Amino acid sequence: MSSVNLMAREVAAKIVFYGPGLSGKTTSLRKIYETVRPAHRGEMMSIATEGDRTLFFDFLPVKVERVGDCSVRLALYTVPGQVFYNATRKLVLQGADGVVFVADSQPEAMDANRESLANLEENLFEHGIRLDRFPLVMQWNKRDLENVLPVEQLRQELNPRGVPDFETAATNGRGVLDTLKAITRLVIKDLRAKRIVPPPRPVAPAGGIQPAGLEAQLAQHLQHRQPPSAPHVAMSGGHAPAMAVIPNTPVPHRPSGSFPAIAPPPRVEPVTPPPVAPAVMAPAVVAQPAGPKLLGAASALAPGDLFDHARAAEAAFMAGNYSTCVTACTDAIRRALAYAGEGTLAQQAFLLRMDGADLLRVQGLSTQSHLRVDDAAFALYVLMQSFARLNAVGLPASE
Repeated sequence: MSSVNLMAREVAAKIVFYGPGLSGKTTSLRKIYETVRPAHRGEMMSIATEGDRTLFFDFLPVKVERVGDCSVRLALYTVPGQVFYNATRKLVLQGADGVVFVADSQPEAMDANRESLANLEENLFEHGIRLDRFPLVMQWNKRDLENVLPVEQLRQELNPRGVPDFETAATNGRGVLDTLKAITRLVIKDLRAKRIVPPPRPVAPAGGIQPAGLEAQLAQHLQHRQPPSAPHVAMSGGHAPAMAVIPNTPVPHRPSGSFPAIAPPPRVEPVTPPPVAPAVMAPAVVAQPAGPKLLGAASALAPGDLFDHARAAEAAFMAGNYSTCVTACTDAIRRALAYAGEGTLAQQAFLLRMDGADLLRVQGLSTQSHLRVDDAAFALYVLMQSFARLNAVGLPASE
């Protein structure tokens, strides 16, 4: 299932390239990686084995068009094609929003194509998804070879639904991007139908100044969250308080016998209060409401063992120590991923369905000396994401 990053106004969708072993899944992703501009792609991760070139997954985030006022980022995966890796295929398929089935066009591969397609339908069904109601595109690969099967025969055997299909040659990239565009359109159409995107941002009033950058937006958000102070009532020469000075205060109307039309109240200019000596104002400034501090979002989600780490990161953020905040977040994220079991950071992230590109970015930020508020805010977001993933899978298990 796709996820929504409210801070970045971004919807992340997952597309899986499925098919028999050595049908061209990994080659297709590599060609996409080489074609997409570096600014619109993340790092590609791959693990090779003796019998196939993918053991766990290839991960390639690609930014595409928008849904509402949210941008869409695709996370592209491939699965191992060998039969004895079915548990891994099933795990990679979890949470997918669309599938590209990469079929080998050679005659000797037809049985493997049928078995892989049946395996896809079975694994999706175990996740509660019916293949005939799921975004699917067929990719007839290896069309650059000789003695390949006719497309009509491939359609008859593997595409009775009549979903979009494309002839491709992954080695030279022919047709691969057309396949990606087709599945992207289907996935975005499905996202719009599900209405999972958040509502649009409120439009700023006419003449208002738009905040510049995430730092200004955070500052504006913190200002809006401040508790309202008591309204100042200005007195002038013993007269009654000027009620028009208090915003959003309705002016009472006295009903008359005939209920005539009431004219709008005249505009009353605020009365400037006389200067007050510092000694008089000091008590009002010093007085602060007492009470326990509210938990931040990260500490509220944190498991018990990581609660102090989350509070330390939040405290550094509020104090403006953004480098300390990012360092604390990086350490807490590593500790959170360790609950997924032994293995590399990439394997732990994969098992928890974490965004690999986000993790790489946080690691890069931890090596920098001069950081901004938006860098620290992003690190806190990834930390909260790791806690949310742990909660979703029931880790750490309670004793």
